[in-house]
Amino acid sequence: MTLHAENENRVIRISTDETDLIYCTNSNGRLYQAYFGEKLLHEADITALSSDEKGGADSGAGQKGWDIYLPAGSGDYFEPALGITHSDGNRSTVLTFASVDTKSLDGNATETIIRLQDGQYPLEVALHYVAYKKENIIKTWTEIKHQEKKPIHLTEYASSILYLEHPAYYLTEFSGDWAKEMQMSTQPLQPGKKVLETKLGTRAAMFMYPFFELGLGQPAHEHQGEVLLGTIGWTGNYRFTFEVDNMHHLRVISGINPYASRYELPAGETFATPEFIFTRSDEGTGKASRHFHAWARHYQLKDGKGDRMTLLNNWENTGFQFDEQKLSGLMQEAKHLGVDMFLLDDGWFGNKYPRNNDRAGLGDWQVMENKLPHGIPFLVKEAEKAGVKFGIWIEPEMVNPKSELAEKHPDWIIKLPNRETYYYRNQLVLDLSNPEVQDFVFGVVDGLLTDNPGIAYFKWDCNSPITNVYSPYLKDKQEQLYVDYVRGLYKVLDRIQAKYPHIPMMLCSGGGGRCDYEALKYFTEFWASDNTDPVERLYIQWGFSQFFPSKAMCAHVTSWNRRTSVKFRVDVAMMCKLGFDIGLDGLSADERTFCQEAVTTYNRLKPVILDGDLYRLVSPYEGEHTAVMHVDEAQSKALLYTYNIYPRFGEALYPIHFQGLNPNKQYKIEEINLMPGTKSAFQGNGQTYSGDYLMKVGLRLFTTETTSSHLFELTAL
Repeated sequence: MTLHAENENRVIRISTDETDLIYCTNSNGRLYQAYFGEKLLHEADITALSSDEKGGADSGAGQKGWDIYLPAGSGDYFEPALGITHSDGNRSTVLTFASVDTKSLDGNATETIIRLQDGQYPLEVALHYVAYKKENIIKTWTEIKHQEKKPIHLTEYASSILYLEHPAYYLTEFSGDWAKEMQMSTQPLQPGKKVLETKLGTRAAMFMYPFFELGLGQPAHEHQGEVLLGTIGWTGNYRFTFEVDNMHHLRVISGINPYASRYELPAGETFATPEFIFTRSDEGTGKASRHFHAWARHYQLKDGKGDRMTLLNNWENTGFQFDEQKLSGLMQEAKHLGVDMFLLDDGWFGNKYPRNNDRAGLGDWQVMENKLPHGIPFLVKEAEKAGVKFGIWIEPEMVNPKSELAEKHPDWIIKLPNRETYYYRNQLVLDLSNPEVQDFVFGVVDGLLTDNPGIAYFKWDCNSPITNVYSPYLKDKQEQLYVDYVRGLYKVLDRIQAKYPHIPMMLCSGGGGRCDYEALKYFTEFWASDNTDPVERLYIQWGFSQFFPSKAMCAHVTSWNRRTSVKFRVDVAMMCKLGFDIGLDGLSADERTFCQEAVTTYNRLKPVILDGDLYRLVSPYEGEHTAVMHVDEAQSKALLYTYNIYPRFGEALYPIHFQGLNPNKQYKIEEINLMPGTKSAFQGNGQTYSGDYLMKVGLRLFTTETTSSHLFELTAL
């Protein structure tokens, strides 16, 4: 391609209020990243970038630079963002700048579309960027299409590639397993590649979570330093590649994991990658997290500006063993607690193969007659009589071999045709690449809501990764299963959203195995972990809070870790979207009263907890104490949570330095969530301090009492 004169020295600027990402064309017609960092103040400096070639890797044509979307076979020596086998077998692609368009989306966001093309093949790559000015978030994705005579094959198809140039890079990753989700660890990046990925298909975040933090020049710190936070919006296999090259530049490539996923793209069709979402901050991870939280509430999370219901779940109370009388009693307990809803968990369905354990019934979504002879309508009415709403658990993507569905439709199940079947949790995955299966899964929700319009909430679970990876539907296109499965899931969720736009849903996957921002377009919240031990939850919730606002994370009070007090368990759960999964019969009168009063307090402070700014003050990873606080937008109300985990004997206790307050306002501080009959031991309780004093001098609020907690309400006078 010959670059048109009007495109020479083209400068493309993608900006938020705090960040610039700038691309420039070079004399060879290709587009390069020229700058990524703090927003530049002067237009003349931006123009100067077009003549300042970056010292990146040799492009193979005598030019230097960081290619905006590096394709394989174009002369670079490092990991490509795009790999194509053209219809004639040629595996090389060279992309040159074609055009750019910008448009305002809502006054706060701007979309930039950069189109690249190959001069030898009828191939177009469109790079989309949406910059949210106030929230300082940029999301980017790529669309690939062509007009070759035969299909092309995509072997690499990243959402984004970013380049960084710093003396050192420190990667914080998030890993775990069932009941130990979102554990944080940090390491320096050395020359070569570091890859974070998953190959699990459905329960994609079970071992490695789709988030990262980069400390630039130093390890990522909560309150200071330059950091980059990124995540991928994809409910399936993803991959982040961090490559430090020979010049000590860092490339960050994000997208779908191409493992076993070569994709055939016919002419005229468009392949769209997931969104890569990122922010940078010069004031540490705390500020970067608040960027994500504000963006999610305003733009990404389903009903992000709306309320959230408190609830009582039956699972820890009953497991699979319940009947109508027992459930009706729990609904009365829900009303007694003061929560908004009763949630019926697993075990309510299946007749030929009753769901009395996890070995049978999945796929047979008819009410179990011997447990619930009067069906779901009876339970909805019982909830109404108790004065609470009714929610229900489903796992519609899965099937037990012992089910009528498996007998009737073995061709709907992902399963190898000629090898011994491996079962994870006694179940298999339905093939959502198949439109008939999509209809079935949509029908589970549609049927329940058509017959029972009083259902107010769904808990959507997904307990198994994809095993025995073979699709009867895809036949000779097996490598497309991982991608087409997720797209099939989104088609189902789109249909649910279109027909039932206001139904709240919890995203659950054996705990926190699904927690991405694309899925959360359809779900109001997610279940962070089956581990509700309050000590463990301090770490899990700290990790998830790096990217998610409090209203997106469900936290329940249960009987896990009975060595801790009910107050400690409630105080930990009140940091997020509060729920209960505990029997009131096992609590003392004072504990029941405390829980009731805590629900009342939570409802009163919901605007601060769910929509306020989160400040992480003291990390549980750095000692035996932790503290966080929520502050409302007007800086007129705040809530401080302090937790003493396992303090050492005689250890020094340091003041907590508050954040997010107005230094010129006076704040009255009062301890709340006290057990009946007790008074605050804090000597300053009820006193007034300036915001400046609280942030600079602080208050000594930690104690040496094991697994204890104190909540403080701050009110501006």
